[in-house]
Amino acid sequence: MLVIGIGNEYRSDDGVGLAVAVHLQDMNLEDVTVITNSGDGADLLEILLEAEDVALVDAVNSSGKPGCVHRLDSRETENWDRYSGFSTHGFGVGQAVRMAKALGQLPPRLVLFGIEGANFEPGVGLSPEVAAAAEVVAGLIRKEVLCTNRV
Repeated sequence: MLVIGIGNEYRSDDGVGLAVAVHLQDMNLEDVTVITNSGDGADLLEILLEAEDVALVDAVNSSGKPGCVHRLDSRETENWDRYSGFSTHGFGVGQAVRMAKALGQLPPRLVLFGIEGANFEPGVGLSPEVAAAAEVVAGLIRKEVLCTNRV
């Protein structure tokens, strides 16, 4: 599995994907590669074109409760359209996923863990609810990896 933690550590809660990546790297999971990305859609598209099993983690801003976790599967395209516009990036995650799908290059397994942010202002550090959600999402990904490897 490839896990991509997306974000900008200098824009407060936008760095939550990076925090999840750190948690996962500390877990040292077998058969899991963890990378980080700024959320640039062109870079993500290139990565997605070469991947098989991907988990994306990014901050979202859909007016939900801070720390709320959304899990979206690429096979549920109607839900991607619902949340992809709430990315904190211009041409970001949602657009890269739609482009990969349009090109017929969507990875066979792709999930997005979107974590509702509270603060996207310049600054370092996550709000408490978002920091707690980062640990939860790392645990959810760990669980998915362990369950997938057993099958």
